[in-house]
Amino acid sequence: MTDAMPHMDQAGENDDVVTLLTQQHNHIRDLFAEVENASAGDRAEPFRRLVRMLAVHETAEEEVVHPAAGRLFRDGEQVVDDRLQEERAAKEKLSRLDDMNPDDPEFLPAFRELRADVLQHAASEEQYEFPRLRENAGARQLAMLATAVRAAEAMAPTRPHPGAETPAENIAVGPMAAVVDRTRDAVRKAMGKDS
Repeated sequence: MTDAMPHMDQAGENDDVVTLLTQQHNHIRDLFAEVENASAGDRAEPFRRLVRMLAVHETAEEEVVHPAAGRLFRDGEQVVDDRLQEERAAKEKLSRLDDMNPDDPEFLPAFRELRADVLQHAASEEQYEFPRLRENAGARQLAMLATAVRAAEAMAPTRPHPGAETPAENIAVGPMAAVVDRTRDAVRKAMGKDS
């Protein structure tokens, strides 16, 4: 499997940001299952893909989706604040896991805790944010948001960076973190290391 993230639906193009992000949530669920079902010695590579997917996905949501939600519906700022708190907590846990060896006996219990938090976060977005985005934005705006998410993902850091959850924080930290993360990824790949 590659680092590629799902960006397209069956027709070959996402019609809106809600479709794109929901597909990514499904991919994240699959990656969690793949990591948990892997043997200890085979866990590192799918975990690397999961770390990358979560880091890139959350950065794009923080830079594009949450600000749009905050503007588009009446209590959008409160909905977004709740999601940002969840994202920060998940980034902190993911960062600790990213520093662990996937063979470590403490890895799976911490991993399962992260999975529960991330899946609850995704369910909250799908329940409280995504339907209201669809209700309050037109088809053209939803398509533009999907394009903006893909652009943000292309430039996003590939590792978790707790403390950078707002667009301003991501803009301040993101570009340098992305360069460092992507360089680190390239070196690891060149050396044949997935962990």
